[in-house]
Amino acid sequence: MSLALFAHPFSSYCQKVLIALYADGTPFEYRLLEQDHPENFAELKRHWPFAKFPMLLDDGEPLIETTPIIEYLYAHYRGPNDWIPAGEMEQRVRFLDRFFDLYIMENMSKISTDPLRPEGSRDVYGVEKARANLNLAYDWIEGQLGDPWAVGDKFTLADCAAAPSLFYADWVEPIGDRRPQLSEYRARLLTHPAVARAVDEGRPYRHYFPLGAPDRD
Repeated sequence: MSLALFAHPFSSYCQKVLIALYADGTPFEYRLLEQDHPENFAELKRHWPFAKFPMLLDDGEPLIETTPIIEYLYAHYRGPNDWIPAGEMEQRVRFLDRFFDLYIMENMSKISTDPLRPEGSRDVYGVEKARANLNLAYDWIEGQLGDPWAVGDKFTLADCAAAPSLFYADWVEPIGDRRPQLSEYRARLLTHPAVARAVDEGRPYRHYFPLGAPDRD
């Protein structure tokens, strides 16, 4: 086995894959994408010209995008976790994976990264729309979740997506007391050992958060 993950510990999408790797205890080489490791950025771009991360290399073959990476690990390096249970749960797991990525993570990213735009090119309308959509997503998912995890007893791909997306989304737009199920689910996710490890590894980089990381979590 020769797995290498090109990632940054503060990245929400990187955390999604790291949670799966940590939970399964899968050995891998961590290729940190930080300014003092330009060689890792260079290799990332050689394999993936868009230079988006995370990227997994398996003996030099690149795997791109978080869900395909976790699916690949599940197929070729299966650990104790049943990330995509067969049968009736599969469709629900896959749907919620997409829901957390597209309706929570993406809206959170729009809000949190807009301050990085050059002065005069910020997207006020886009941020307002993302904030409205994020609240709509909160309202929709409230009452839709299983117990204790997204689809019930098993910690799945859906929870790998939910953990970082809800972790950061609550920073930019608090879930609040009127969504108790979602709020409790987020808190429960943060107690999962793999999630807690990913969050802890990102702590030294909280000054990177453009809006200022809240003094909690």
